Amino acid sequence: MKYWALAAGAALAVSATATPAVASPRTAPVAGAVYFRHTGNGIEALTHRGGWSRLTAGGGAFAGQFAVAPGGGKVAWIDDKSRLHVRSATGDRVIAKNAAYGGPCLTPAWTADGKRLAYPVRGTAEATTVAVVGADGKGSVNAGKTLGPCHLTWSADGRTLAGYAGDVNGVYLLDTRRRVSSRSPGIKLANHVESLSPDGRRVVVNAIGANAPGGDGSWPLSFSPSIYDTKTGAKVAIPVKGRLLGARYLRDGRLAVRVRGTTANTIVVLSRAGKELQRVTEPAGARNLGLVGVLD
Repeated sequence: MKYWALAAGAALAVSATATPAVASPRTAPVAGAVYFRHTGNGIEALTHRGGWSRLTAGGGAFAGQFAVAPGGGKVAWIDDKSRLHVRSATGDRVIAKNAAYGGPCLTPAWTADGKRLAYPVRGTAEATTVAVVGADGKGSVNAGKTLGPCHLTWSADGRTLAGYAGDVNGVYLLDTRRRVSSRSPGIKLANHVESLSPDGRRVVVNAIGANAPGGDGSWPLSFSPSIYDTKTGAKVAIPVKGRLLGARYLRDGRLAVRVRGTTANTIVVLSRAGKELQRVTEPAGARNLGLVGVLD
């Protein structure tokens, strides 16, 4: 069953005139990370930069549809009334009322600058409409339709969204300027999309085999990362040894690879060319948390 099909209701029209803001690259060394864990009826976002800060979001019939902002200070989440919220230290605010609800994989996605959010719009059409709105609820636009609405993620240039199909049959790229969606070559089955390179040319996914379980679409605490070229379909090697727990691109094109440790995990930072630039030992308390952001 496709997860998008669980979010029933009439599709709502959204006017379109703008595209997400383009992120400015940064090259500072990695200095911390953003994590999450599930609570009884929501999630807790935990940011570590010298010390810990925490933020909880969700509640009620929360289905796990959330996204933590790049800096960790805000959490977007979707409730059972199809409302998109932004939770911060100052409170919880509803910024849209037409979000798809019911499938855990139908998560919102922050732009790299943390100013705007993409989210799947409720509806029954096979191709899911994606809307983009400011974190303050202003400037809503229609970004197009895609067959890959699950675990949406932005490229840092603010142009491309990637997501996997609700039946795990492939990963799709949505060009939000042309409002055109296309399937990424090379990826037959995937049940998680983690990250896009700044230009949208490479995508980090959890690729699965034909007999592997698809899962329920919840955001994973860890996964075995694979990287694919979105133009050619070629698989890109990750030159890091050990048990890899995930990987994600930074805004300037560096790749942060998470590696399992005995008492604490390590984040290995690679240049665009695959050269090791930095190793950061995570706090021991983060060992079993999900990684959702890397801070520089």
